[in-house]
Amino acid sequence: MRQSLATAPRSVGTTGQGVPVIGFRHLPGVAPVAVARVAGDAPAGPAAVGAHTHDFLVLFYAHHADGTVLIDGRAWTVTDGDLFVIAAGQVVAFVDPHEAIVTDGWTVWFPADVVRPGTAGPYSSWRAHPLLFPFARGTDRAQRLRIPAEDRPGWVERFTALDAELRARRDGHQEAALAHLTLLLVAAARLSTSVADQLRSADEPPLAAVFDAIEQRYQEPISLADVAAELALTAGHLTTVVRRKTGRTVQQWIAQRRMQQARLLLTETDLTVAAVSRRVGYPDVSYFIKRFRADHGVTPTRWRMSTNADAPGSGPVADSRT
Repeated sequence: MRQSLATAPRSVGTTGQGVPVIGFRHLPGVAPVAVARVAGDAPAGPAAVGAHTHDFLVLFYAHHADGTVLIDGRAWTVTDGDLFVIAAGQVVAFVDPHEAIVTDGWTVWFPADVVRPGTAGPYSSWRAHPLLFPFARGTDRAQRLRIPAEDRPGWVERFTALDAELRARRDGHQEAALAHLTLLLVAAARLSTSVADQLRSADEPPLAAVFDAIEQRYQEPISLADVAAELALTAGHLTTVVRRKTGRTVQQWIAQRRMQQARLLLTETDLTVAAVSRRVGYPDVSYFIKRFRADHGVTPTRWRMSTNADAPGSGPVADSRT
Protein backbone atom coordinates (compact mmCIF):
# COMPACT_ATOMS: atom_id res chain seq x y z
CA MET A 1 0.00 0.00 0.00
CA ARG A 2 1.50 3.30 -1.09
CA GLN A 3 0.29 5.41 1.79
CA SER A 4 1.83 6.99 4.87
CA LEU A 5 0.37 5.49 8.04
CA ALA A 6 0.63 8.89 9.70
CA THR A 7 -2.06 10.21 7.40
CA ALA A 8 -4.24 7.11 7.30
CA PRO A 9 -7.94 8.04 7.56
CA ARG A 10 -9.75 6.99 10.70
CA SER A 11 -13.34 6.20 11.58
CA VAL A 12 -15.03 8.90 13.65
CA GLY A 13 -18.55 7.44 13.90
CA THR A 14 -21.51 6.63 11.68
CA THR A 15 -24.32 8.53 10.00
CA GLY A 16 -27.97 8.18 10.97
CA GLN A 17 -28.20 5.47 8.30
CA GLY A 18 -25.29 3.55 9.80
CA VAL A 19 -22.72 4.53 7.17
CA PRO A 20 -19.20 4.86 8.61
CA VAL A 21 -17.83 8.41 8.72
CA ILE A 22 -14.11 8.66 8.02
CA GLY A 23 -12.17 11.58 9.49
CA PHE A 24 -8.92 13.24 8.53
CA ARG A 25 -6.08 12.43 10.87
CA HIS A 26 -4.29 15.64 11.88
CA LEU A 27 -0.77 15.21 13.26
CA PRO A 28 1.64 17.89 14.48
CA GLY A 29 4.44 18.65 12.07
CA VAL A 30 2.75 16.79 9.22
CA ALA A 31 1.22 18.58 6.26
CA PRO A 32 -2.61 18.44 6.40
CA VAL A 33 -2.88 16.69 3.05
CA ALA A 34 -2.59 12.99 2.20
CA VAL A 35 -1.96 11.08 -1.01
CA ALA A 36 -2.07 7.40 -1.84
CA ARG A 37 -1.31 5.32 -4.90
CA VAL A 38 -3.90 2.77 -6.03
CA ALA A 39 -2.09 0.03 -7.92
CA GLY A 40 -3.38 -3.44 -8.68
CA ASP A 41 -4.46 -5.17 -5.48
CA ALA A 42 -3.10 -2.39 -3.23
CA PRO A 43 -6.04 -0.04 -2.64
CA ALA A 44 -5.21 3.05 -0.66
CA GLY A 45 -6.81 5.92 1.18
CA PRO A 46 -10.51 6.21 1.95
CA ALA A 47 -11.31 3.83 -0.93
CA ALA A 48 -9.79 1.00 1.10
CA VAL A 49 -12.96 0.71 3.19
CA GLY A 50 -16.49 -0.22 2.11
CA ALA A 51 -19.39 2.19 1.72
CA HIS A 52 -18.48 5.30 3.68
CA THR A 53 -18.61 9.05 3.89
CA HIS A 54 -15.92 11.44 5.09
CA ASP A 55 -15.35 14.85 6.64
CA PHE A 56 -12.76 15.97 4.08
CA LEU A 57 -12.46 16.57 0.33
CA VAL A 58 -11.19 13.95 -2.11
CA LEU A 59 -9.59 13.97 -5.55
CA PHE A 60 -9.72 10.46 -7.03
CA TYR A 61 -7.88 9.95 -10.31
CA ALA A 62 -8.34 6.72 -12.31
CA HIS A 63 -5.34 6.44 -14.62
CA HIS A 64 -6.28 2.91 -15.69
CA ALA A 65 -9.72 1.69 -14.66
CA ASP A 66 -12.87 -0.07 -15.78
CA GLY A 67 -15.87 -0.47 -13.50
CA THR A 68 -18.58 1.27 -11.51
CA VAL A 69 -18.60 3.34 -8.34
CA LEU A 70 -21.61 4.55 -6.37
CA ILE A 71 -21.65 8.13 -5.07
CA ASP A 72 -24.72 9.06 -3.05
CA GLY A 73 -26.45 6.03 -4.55
CA ARG A 74 -25.83 7.06 -8.15
CA ALA A 75 -23.80 4.73 -10.36
CA TRP A 76 -20.86 6.23 -12.22
CA THR A 77 -18.70 4.40 -14.72
CA VAL A 78 -14.97 4.68 -14.06
CA THR A 79 -12.67 4.63 -17.08
CA ASP A 80 -9.14 5.71 -17.97
CA GLY A 81 -8.62 9.42 -17.35
CA ASP A 82 -11.58 10.00 -15.01
CA LEU A 83 -11.07 12.48 -12.17
CA PHE A 84 -13.69 12.38 -9.43
CA VAL A 85 -14.11 15.41 -7.18
CA ILE A 86 -15.89 14.24 -4.04
CA ALA A 87 -17.24 16.55 -1.37
CA ALA A 88 -17.40 15.95 2.35
CA GLY A 89 -20.55 14.07 3.31
CA GLN A 90 -21.00 12.17 0.05
CA VAL A 91 -21.41 8.40 0.44
CA VAL A 92 -18.97 6.43 -1.69
CA ALA A 93 -19.10 2.69 -2.44
CA PHE A 94 -17.63 0.36 -5.06
CA VAL A 95 -19.99 -2.00 -6.88
CA ASP A 96 -17.14 -4.44 -7.58
CA PRO A 97 -13.94 -4.96 -5.55
CA HIS A 98 -11.89 -1.80 -5.96
CA GLU A 99 -8.84 -3.73 -7.10
CA ALA A 100 -10.91 -5.02 -10.02
CA ILE A 101 -12.00 -1.49 -10.95
CA VAL A 102 -8.85 0.60 -10.62
CA THR A 103 -5.53 -0.96 -11.62
CA ASP A 104 -3.60 2.31 -11.48
CA GLY A 105 -4.66 5.58 -9.91
CA TRP A 106 -4.21 8.14 -7.16
CA THR A 107 -6.25 9.49 -4.27
CA VAL A 108 -5.61 12.83 -2.55
CA TRP A 109 -7.60 13.91 0.49
CA PHE A 110 -7.45 17.01 2.65
CA PRO A 111 -9.63 19.17 4.95
CA ALA A 112 -11.10 22.19 3.18
CA ASP A 113 -9.53 24.70 5.55
CA VAL A 114 -5.98 23.97 4.37
CA VAL A 115 -6.76 25.96 1.22
CA ARG A 116 -8.11 28.95 3.13
CA PRO A 117 -6.54 28.98 6.63
CA GLY A 118 -7.85 31.90 8.66
CA THR A 119 -9.50 33.43 5.62
CA ALA A 120 -12.13 36.07 6.20
CA GLY A 121 -14.47 37.72 3.75
CA PRO A 122 -16.03 36.21 0.63
CA TYR A 123 -13.94 33.01 0.78
CA SER A 124 -14.65 32.24 4.44
CA SER A 125 -16.94 29.44 3.23
CA TRP A 126 -15.09 26.75 1.24
CA ARG A 127 -18.07 26.57 -1.10
CA ALA A 128 -17.24 30.10 -2.27
CA HIS A 129 -13.54 29.50 -2.87
CA PRO A 130 -12.61 29.49 -6.58
CA LEU A 131 -10.33 26.45 -6.26
CA LEU A 132 -12.90 24.51 -4.25
CA PHE A 133 -15.96 25.32 -6.34
CA PRO A 134 -15.88 21.94 -8.15
CA PHE A 135 -16.31 20.30 -4.73
CA ALA A 136 -19.21 22.60 -3.90
CA ARG A 137 -20.98 21.44 -7.03
CA GLY A 138 -20.27 17.91 -5.87
CA THR A 139 -22.40 18.51 -2.80
CA ASP A 140 -25.47 18.11 -5.00
CA ARG A 141 -23.97 16.12 -7.86
CA ALA A 142 -20.77 14.08 -7.89
CA GLN A 143 -18.26 15.53 -10.28
CA ARG A 144 -16.59 13.33 -12.87
CA LEU A 145 -14.16 15.31 -14.96
CA ARG A 146 -12.38 13.92 -18.02
CA ILE A 147 -8.64 14.41 -18.39
CA PRO A 148 -7.53 14.40 -22.07
CA ALA A 149 -5.17 11.54 -22.91
CA GLU A 150 -2.33 13.90 -23.77
CA ASP A 151 -2.57 15.56 -20.32
CA ARG A 152 -2.63 12.39 -18.22
CA PRO A 153 1.16 11.97 -17.85
CA GLY A 154 1.28 15.50 -16.40
CA TRP A 155 -1.37 14.58 -13.84
CA VAL A 156 0.60 11.49 -12.80
CA GLU A 157 3.65 13.71 -12.36
CA ARG A 158 1.70 16.06 -10.07
CA PHE A 159 0.51 13.22 -7.84
CA THR A 160 3.97 11.67 -7.79
CA ALA A 161 5.61 14.95 -6.81
CA LEU A 162 3.14 15.46 -3.94
CA ASP A 163 3.70 11.89 -2.77
CA ALA A 164 7.48 12.31 -2.83
CA GLU A 165 7.30 15.56 -0.84
CA LEU A 166 5.10 14.04 1.84
CA ARG A 167 7.30 10.97 2.16
CA ALA A 168 10.60 12.83 2.39
CA ARG A 169 9.35 15.37 4.96
CA ARG A 170 12.29 17.65 4.45
CA ASP A 171 12.41 21.15 5.88
CA GLY A 172 9.57 23.16 4.40
CA HIS A 173 7.67 20.07 3.32
CA GLN A 174 4.35 21.43 4.57
CA GLU A 175 4.58 24.55 2.43
CA ALA A 176 5.81 22.51 -0.54
CA ALA A 177 3.01 19.94 -0.16
CA LEU A 178 0.36 22.65 -0.06
CA ALA A 179 1.91 24.22 -3.16
CA HIS A 180 1.62 20.87 -4.97
CA LEU A 181 -1.98 20.55 -3.77
CA THR A 182 -2.76 24.03 -5.09
CA LEU A 183 -1.40 23.08 -8.52
CA LEU A 184 -3.67 20.02 -8.54
CA LEU A 185 -6.69 22.13 -7.56
CA VAL A 186 -5.91 24.73 -10.21
CA ALA A 187 -5.73 21.98 -12.83
CA ALA A 188 -9.04 20.52 -11.62
CA ALA A 189 -10.70 23.94 -11.61
CA ARG A 190 -9.58 24.48 -15.20
CA LEU A 191 -11.06 21.14 -16.19
CA SER A 192 -14.41 22.23 -14.76
CA THR A 193 -14.38 25.69 -16.37
CA SER A 194 -16.82 24.61 -19.06
CA VAL A 195 -19.81 24.38 -16.74
CA ALA A 196 -22.25 23.74 -19.57
CA ASP A 197 -20.31 20.70 -20.77
CA GLN A 198 -20.12 19.24 -17.27
CA LEU A 199 -23.83 19.76 -16.72
CA ARG A 200 -24.56 17.95 -19.97
CA SER A 201 -22.56 14.99 -18.72
CA ALA A 202 -24.69 15.02 -15.59
CA ASP A 203 -27.93 14.91 -17.64
CA GLU A 204 -28.96 18.48 -16.85
CA PRO A 205 -29.81 19.92 -20.29
CA PRO A 206 -31.91 22.83 -18.95
CA LEU A 207 -29.00 24.08 -16.86
CA ALA A 208 -26.58 23.46 -19.71
CA ALA A 209 -28.81 25.66 -21.86
CA VAL A 210 -28.66 28.41 -19.25
CA PHE A 211 -24.89 28.42 -19.25
CA ASP A 212 -24.78 28.21 -23.02
CA ALA A 213 -26.96 31.31 -23.21
CA ILE A 214 -24.72 33.15 -20.75
CA GLU A 215 -21.58 32.12 -22.63
CA GLN A 216 -22.98 33.30 -25.94
CA ARG A 217 -24.31 36.63 -24.70
CA TYR A 218 -22.41 37.74 -21.58
CA GLN A 219 -20.68 40.41 -23.69
CA GLU A 220 -24.08 42.03 -24.25
CA PRO A 221 -26.32 43.76 -21.67
CA ILE A 222 -28.08 40.41 -21.06
CA SER A 223 -30.53 40.04 -18.16
CA LEU A 224 -32.41 37.28 -16.35
CA ALA A 225 -35.46 38.04 -18.48
CA ASP A 226 -33.40 37.63 -21.66
CA VAL A 227 -32.09 34.22 -20.60
CA ALA A 228 -35.56 33.09 -19.52
CA ALA A 229 -37.11 34.21 -22.80
CA GLU A 230 -34.45 32.37 -24.79
CA LEU A 231 -35.30 29.16 -22.94
CA ALA A 232 -39.06 29.74 -23.06
CA LEU A 233 -39.29 29.79 -19.28
CA THR A 234 -40.61 32.31 -16.80
CA ALA A 235 -37.99 34.33 -14.95
CA GLY A 236 -39.31 33.05 -11.62
CA HIS A 237 -39.08 29.40 -12.59
CA LEU A 238 -35.61 29.83 -14.05
CA THR A 239 -34.42 31.56 -10.89
CA THR A 240 -35.76 28.74 -8.71
CA VAL A 241 -34.18 25.97 -10.80
CA VAL A 242 -30.77 27.59 -11.10
CA ARG A 243 -30.56 28.58 -7.44
CA ARG A 244 -31.66 25.12 -6.28
CA LYS A 245 -29.18 23.34 -8.52
CA THR A 246 -26.18 25.66 -8.17
CA GLY A 247 -26.77 27.84 -5.12
CA ARG A 248 -26.44 30.98 -7.24
CA THR A 249 -28.78 33.16 -9.26
CA VAL A 250 -28.67 33.66 -13.01
CA GLN A 251 -27.53 37.26 -12.45
CA GLN A 252 -24.66 36.05 -10.28
CA TRP A 253 -23.57 33.59 -12.96
CA ILE A 254 -23.66 36.35 -15.60
CA ALA A 255 -21.60 38.64 -13.36
CA GLN A 256 -19.11 35.88 -12.58
CA ARG A 257 -18.55 35.13 -16.27
CA ARG A 258 -18.09 38.83 -17.02
CA MET A 259 -15.58 39.31 -14.21
CA GLN A 260 -13.67 36.21 -15.26
CA GLN A 261 -13.26 37.67 -18.74
CA ALA A 262 -12.47 41.13 -17.37
CA ARG A 263 -9.59 39.74 -15.28
CA LEU A 264 -8.25 37.94 -18.34
CA LEU A 265 -8.38 41.06 -20.51
CA LEU A 266 -6.82 43.24 -17.83
CA THR A 267 -3.97 40.80 -17.36
CA GLU A 268 -3.25 39.74 -20.92
CA THR A 269 -4.07 42.82 -23.03
CA ASP A 270 -3.39 46.54 -22.96
CA LEU A 271 -7.02 47.46 -23.63
CA THR A 272 -8.23 50.49 -21.70
CA VAL A 273 -10.54 49.90 -18.78
CA ALA A 274 -13.36 51.45 -20.78
CA ALA A 275 -12.74 49.02 -23.63
CA VAL A 276 -12.65 46.07 -21.23
CA SER A 277 -15.90 47.29 -19.70
CA ARG A 278 -17.63 47.30 -23.08
CA ARG A 279 -16.23 43.90 -24.05
CA VAL A 280 -17.66 42.21 -20.97
CA GLY A 281 -21.15 43.63 -21.28
CA TYR A 282 -20.97 46.82 -19.21
CA PRO A 283 -21.53 49.89 -21.46
CA ASP A 284 -21.34 52.12 -18.37
CA VAL A 285 -17.66 52.09 -17.36
CA SER A 286 -18.40 53.74 -14.01
CA TYR A 287 -20.75 50.90 -13.11
CA PHE A 288 -18.18 48.35 -14.26
CA ILE A 289 -15.49 49.90 -12.05
CA LYS A 290 -17.90 49.91 -9.11
CA ARG A 291 -18.80 46.23 -9.64
CA PHE A 292 -15.18 45.21 -10.14
CA ARG A 293 -14.10 47.03 -6.96
CA ALA A 294 -16.93 45.40 -5.01
CA ASP A 295 -15.87 41.92 -6.17
CA HIS A 296 -12.09 42.34 -5.99
CA GLY A 297 -11.43 45.10 -3.46
CA VAL A 298 -9.48 47.17 -5.99
CA THR A 299 -10.21 49.06 -9.20
CA PRO A 300 -9.52 47.42 -12.58
CA THR A 301 -6.45 49.62 -12.98
CA ARG A 302 -5.04 48.60 -9.61
CA TRP A 303 -5.73 44.96 -10.46
CA ARG A 304 -3.77 45.30 -13.69
CA MET A 305 -0.87 47.04 -11.96
CA SER A 306 -0.59 44.49 -9.17
CA THR A 307 -1.05 41.30 -11.22
CA ASN A 308 0.80 42.18 -14.39
CA ALA A 309 3.17 44.99 -13.49
CA ASP A 310 5.89 43.86 -15.88
CA ALA A 311 3.69 43.24 -18.92
CA PRO A 312 3.75 45.70 -21.84
CA GLY A 313 1.07 48.34 -21.53
CA SER A 314 0.17 47.49 -17.96
CA GLY A 315 1.92 50.35 -16.21
CA PRO A 316 0.20 53.15 -14.28
CA VAL A 317 -2.73 54.74 -16.03
CA ALA A 318 -3.62 58.36 -15.35
CA ASP A 319 -7.34 57.81 -15.33
CA SER A 320 -8.83 54.45 -14.29
CA ARG A 321 -11.66 55.00 -16.77
CA THR A 322 -9.29 55.08 -19.76
